[in-house]
Amino acid sequence: MTQTIPGLTDQTTTAALIARLRTLPQRPLEFHLHGEVLVPAGYHVTEVKAVTVEAMDCGGKASAWRETVIQLMDGTTEEAKAGFMTNRKFLAIYDRVVRHIPVREEAEVRFEYGSGERPALQYHVTHIETQPERMIVHLRTPGVQCKAADACGLPAADAAGDCVPESGCCAPQAPISLS
Repeated sequence: MTQTIPGLTDQTTTAALIARLRTLPQRPLEFHLHGEVLVPAGYHVTEVKAVTVEAMDCGGKASAWRETVIQLMDGTTEEAKAGFMTNRKFLAIYDRVVRHIPVREEAEVRFEYGSGERPALQYHVTHIETQPERMIVHLRTPGVQCKAADACGLPAADAAGDCVPESGCCAPQAPISLS
């Protein structure tokens, strides 16, 4: 099974995240998007998902990969006053989960978060920043791309299946009239 998601570069693996969190002393763990706090203090880790994705792109190429999705949820006002969860508490939750479900170390790790003001999304990890008083997991928003775009841009002799430049497999098509 392929372990990289087609079309996505610079993936952070589950193993890389967990190893980084284990190497540091206990610190508050924050999640930022575009340099701002995304998940407020008092959050909970509500679920860890070991996901297998089987997909076929518009060019007819099948692929499969694994992801680790860690769901975060806002806490109460009282929990927020206590501050951010520490990397040690986060790891204790993660370690409990992996004793019961097969989380793959090589899988890309994503964080799922939503609130009353934000729809739930699965964010990619760009990097982890260590500061003297806290750790920050920097996230980026998910995007979509045509996974067959490379094949569609190749000369017909090199393209797989029916996905050739003139086929339009990666472009919008005019509606078909059924009359």
